[in-house]
Amino acid sequence: MSKALQRARDFEAKYLPYTRSELPHFHVTGGIGWINDPNGFAPYKGEYHLFFQYYPYDTKWGPMHWGHVKTRDFIRWERLPAALAPDSDYDRDGCFSGGAVELPDGRHLLMYTGVRNVRRHDGSIESFQTQCIAIGDGVDYRKQPCNPVIDSAMVPEGNSVHDFRDPKIWREGEAFYAVMGNRSRDGSGEILLFKSSDAQHWEFVSVVSSCHNQYGRMWECPDFFPLDGKEVLLVSPQEMDAIGLEFHPGNANVCLIGSFDQKTCHLMRQSVQAIDYGLDFYAPQTLLTEDGRRVMIAWMQNWETSTCKQMELRFMGQMTLPRELSVKNGRLYQNPVRELEQYRGVRIDYYNVLINGETSLRGISGRCTDMTVTVRPGNENSMYKWFRLYVARDGEHFTLIRYRPDTNTIKVDRTHSGFPHDIVNVREFPVSVKNGVLKLRVIMDRYSLELFVNDGEQAASFVLYTPETAGAVSFSSDGSVLVDVEKYELEIK
Repeated sequence: MSKALQRARDFEAKYLPYTRSELPHFHVTGGIGWINDPNGFAPYKGEYHLFFQYYPYDTKWGPMHWGHVKTRDFIRWERLPAALAPDSDYDRDGCFSGGAVELPDGRHLLMYTGVRNVRRHDGSIESFQTQCIAIGDGVDYRKQPCNPVIDSAMVPEGNSVHDFRDPKIWREGEAFYAVMGNRSRDGSGEILLFKSSDAQHWEFVSVVSSCHNQYGRMWECPDFFPLDGKEVLLVSPQEMDAIGLEFHPGNANVCLIGSFDQKTCHLMRQSVQAIDYGLDFYAPQTLLTEDGRRVMIAWMQNWETSTCKQMELRFMGQMTLPRELSVKNGRLYQNPVRELEQYRGVRIDYYNVLINGETSLRGISGRCTDMTVTVRPGNENSMYKWFRLYVARDGEHFTLIRYRPDTNTIKVDRTHSGFPHDIVNVREFPVSVKNGVLKLRVIMDRYSLELFVNDGEQAASFVLYTPETAGAVSFSSDGSVLVDVEKYELEIK
């Protein structure tokens, strides 16, 4: 084990016991320090392992390590020692994102981007990115002598060797495949496909999909998989321009759905959509469970707000709740993993509550909750103008979810949710609602709110820093609405 990795593990062993009381109840964090992209989200020997971009020594981004946790049910996670540290010449400036796969002989292979920065005579820095592997037993991993296994010589002619990263590896039959992000000769992103018989010797296959400056610039953190008779490509674009209310500017997320041309090995697009409509969602990865579900997890943060946190917290960054994916009518749906229901406590429900103004309901409150609210018109002769749901509320703080049936839009406003800086705190997005009937499922866990609309047709993720004592929930409307509420406290110790 290298000195750099041993130092990270010693640091974890010393300081992690002091941070347990600060952490979310069921969302993955690094425990201490900084995390961003999920990595290596894959099954291994009957459990599900998750690695992540990690810098344990500060709550700011630094030279990237790989942190490590595992689970059996996606809700309770066991923390394992750091798996990778930047300790070799080819990854001396960071072990960037990647994937994982179980080898035929039972060993666990990690594939990641090694980063080596070179300062030029004019003072500028060039980043050289290559793909590397490490093999281990689920706890300890050894970087292989053959590294890097994919270098700049394998990048298509004219493409960037400086933006070439984030391999997602999988196995089909006797072959290994990997997709990774690259910047093409037109300056925008494209996804490259590689193939290997042994995960060490690789050949370039094709360009799976290209951006052509339509959806952002560089495409990071790709994932590519079949689902419900379609092929799905997930990417995280940088420098995205806004496109209506579907795509917002900055570091974004995009889902491309279509069919795969076996001759050209190219994705034939049929639809394009945002994956998540919240403020905090990036770099998703998926796995296939033993019972055949496609489950996704993502970094629940965004780069623009990554310096905004409660000062006393000793961790920065968390993952979303893992979500089950499906494709219906050419659209990606996502819902919380069903295992969450095993942790529901006492149920409190209301039916056909008439609201015209503002009200609260006895027993409907909390900050570690699973709540579903169904809204429909209360007057058959007139449509209500808007419906509002306030959560994480006290006399000073609240987070607002508002629906307007005339525009079929939802707005989430966390302006009063405890953020220490004046940043973008409002997100509005379109929904598909008929006759004013709307279903909202709200999952909360200390520092987060995840919203699922109409049984997963849309999802939206938000970090909150509202004091935990702010747990009130209230409802209001302009016009008559009938509301059903089903709420559970989540009991996760």
